[in-house]
Amino acid sequence: MKQFDFNGKAALVTGANRGIGEAFVQALVKAGVSKIYAAVRNMDNAKSLLAQYPDIVTPIELDVTRPDLIANVAGQLGSLDILINNAGIANACNSTSENVLEIARAEMETNFFGPMQLTLALLSLLKKSDQAAIINVCSIAAISNFPSIGPYSASKAAIHSLTQGYRAELASENIRVVGVYPGPIDTRMAEGMEMEKPHPSRVAERAFDALRDGVADVFPDDFSEQMYATFRKDPLELEKIFAGML
Repeated sequence: MKQFDFNGKAALVTGANRGIGEAFVQALVKAGVSKIYAAVRNMDNAKSLLAQYPDIVTPIELDVTRPDLIANVAGQLGSLDILINNAGIANACNSTSENVLEIARAEMETNFFGPMQLTLALLSLLKKSDQAAIINVCSIAAISNFPSIGPYSASKAAIHSLTQGYRAELASENIRVVGVYPGPIDTRMAEGMEMEKPHPSRVAERAFDALRDGVADVFPDDFSEQMYATFRKDPLELEKIFAGML
């Protein structure tokens, strides 16, 4: 398989203004892309990226739960080679909590239906690329349920399954599909988790290494690597480990 070449390509990153999304933007600049569409819910949040990379970054207003904004995105892009579905939300909520249905619906809209709708809206542009890629930021919680964030785990399991479906369906279109499965990362989403958390840049760097080398799934940090190794050996053992974190 030919190594993926970032040089001169155009990319779109959702949730681009902070955390892992911002790290993806910075890694794309370093990799040599020529255009980055930084998708943010509030355009003011893109000012810092625009100031740093005025010749590369183009902010785009996008809330992945709003079909009207998704429908407008394709018309704002000249071309697209790399789509990074990063935007996501997480709430502390068990699968039996009183408000679980409300939380689950909101998280599925953002973490699953949002990436699905956006990918479908931009697929025709990706198919025009000589070498295209979709990177879906999933979670180690997609592999086995974290009971303390049960609905989130379910939404990430859904995007994990969708990633596999895209990989099978788009292989003939020369579109690579990479799933990224981080554990807790040093971002606002993981605040309050008392454990060592790597910098978001590690997720972006490992994801791009995987894309370059044709690796389908990447576990970018020590925690996710260890948990996935446990899962491969004994899925029920991983389930027990995560249950013990309640």
